[in-house]
Amino acid sequence: MRRSLVFLAWALALLACSSSFASARIVQHTFNVGNLTVNRLCRDQVITAVNGGLPGPAIVAQDGDTLVVRVNNISPYNVTIHWHGVFQLMSAWADGPEYITQCPIRPGQSFTYRFNVTRQEGTLLWHAHFKALRATVHGAIIIRPAPGRTYPFPTPFREIPVVLGEWWNADIMDVEEEAVSAGGPPNASNAFTINGQPGDLFPCSSNNTVRVTLVQGRTYLLRIINAALNTPLFFKIANHSFTVVAVDASYTDPYNSDVLVLAPGQTVDALMTADQPLNRYYMAASAYVVPPLAPYVNISTTAIMSYIGAPASSTPLMPVMPRGNDTDTGHRFLSNLTGLTSSPHWSPVPLEIDERMFVTTGLGLVPCRNPSGVCTGPGGQEVAASMNNVSFELPEGLSIMEAYVNNVSGIYTADFPNNPPVTFDYTNPSNALNPVFIPTVKGTRVKQFKYNATVEMVFQNTAVLSSDDHPMHLHGLNFYVVGQGFGNYNPQTDGANLNLVNPQERNTVVVPAFGWVVIRFRANNPGVWFVHCHIDGHVPWGLANAFIIENGPTPDTTLPPPPPDLPQC
Repeated sequence: MRRSLVFLAWALALLACSSSFASARIVQHTFNVGNLTVNRLCRDQVITAVNGGLPGPAIVAQDGDTLVVRVNNISPYNVTIHWHGVFQLMSAWADGPEYITQCPIRPGQSFTYRFNVTRQEGTLLWHAHFKALRATVHGAIIIRPAPGRTYPFPTPFREIPVVLGEWWNADIMDVEEEAVSAGGPPNASNAFTINGQPGDLFPCSSNNTVRVTLVQGRTYLLRIINAALNTPLFFKIANHSFTVVAVDASYTDPYNSDVLVLAPGQTVDALMTADQPLNRYYMAASAYVVPPLAPYVNISTTAIMSYIGAPASSTPLMPVMPRGNDTDTGHRFLSNLTGLTSSPHWSPVPLEIDERMFVTTGLGLVPCRNPSGVCTGPGGQEVAASMNNVSFELPEGLSIMEAYVNNVSGIYTADFPNNPPVTFDYTNPSNALNPVFIPTVKGTRVKQFKYNATVEMVFQNTAVLSSDDHPMHLHGLNFYVVGQGFGNYNPQTDGANLNLVNPQERNTVVVPAFGWVVIRFRANNPGVWFVHCHIDGHVPWGLANAFIIENGPTPDTTLPPPPPDLPQC
């Protein structure tokens, strides 16, 4: 009886969430997550994939639709699916990160995700949120305007989804496990991919290179997703330029560029006009990696864009890609985007702030936990990423949200610090091995916000051990990127120059190496939300945290009970 009442309450809450969308549809999918043998780079490799494809199926919806996705786990691993960038308004139980909002779907089990796509248009992605499975368990989410609305730009002739990824000649779960057990970084990938294929420049790959046909004079909308596990990417098409019209499913002021930059988890919608002579042109993506000693693939992944009427035998023209450490190009693109304030879902930036946080993001050390007693970090210690010197650990016996809703103690503590334990010259390389700043601690310490609180958060990168770009992703909310720069954030000089009029709105922002980012958001979505670096190697190290947003004063601002089939630990 109790289970029936819980199901009824949950169903009524879902219905209430969707009642305002008279024309909303129900979009249904079945995801069968299982092992698959594919051939890449001259060898067979077993991967975990959805419905036998890499990438997995694209989900196409309209603003206001309800998505129902049944996930059948027939793989040998635990699985959850995260709908990256979807707000999950009043449906936080469907967000997907393991041990944050749910326990994993065990092998042989199933779970059905139900949620609305509300007040969003553009391109997002879905991916696994259990360890490193998202390397191959991922796909596109395309959200078109609701009936009666149009794009805030000329309707394109055709849309072209482009999913960028990484490929390992190894079982990705073994790669992560080896890195975690040794307390060091994971091995670099062996290739990048476009829609699952490495392209002509990699061995044994030309026959399956992705090919796209263009009609001269037509304008196309490229929906570009960086689903790579660890690497930010430059993206270009030879002799062509782009007009960026959206990032992370938020419209931007039109921004012209011949190069796009996407960190893992970020998306870009860009118009491209086929205005060149009849020929064949390479689309290409290459690594954007700042640390000088960081290993990465130094070969571009490619696809072929062929104009109708171009000689079939012609060699495609290759774009000149930026250097791997071209910080100027990367920062210019990422910092020059602005939000389209005339778009249908734009809301003004919060001007009055209730909560201010200053959060250092970077690396540190903890005592080695390897059974051998020796790790690969300096002094034989274990590398641990952290926020404010707290290296996040996932709980195991219960998800944080179940513990919060049911008032279960011992799973987490709501005492994540608003400031780092020590103030220092954060980006000075001379502090890279300073023993005062290196130590960090493991823990599950979360931050709790009152409903509708306005928050300003400064992410400050440090030079401790190394400094790298950190793409920070916030579940359940978009935020405004009101400022970014290099060096140490100065609240007087930098704070006076924040863009509080039309900043870009995102769900994933790059905190630059040796730099900082300031974001603002309104905590108006009850639930438990993960905030973490979207570079996979940094999450097992602990560059993550969770935010709890309390219930609001009304029934429609109160988190509904969990669905009856929520997986149990």
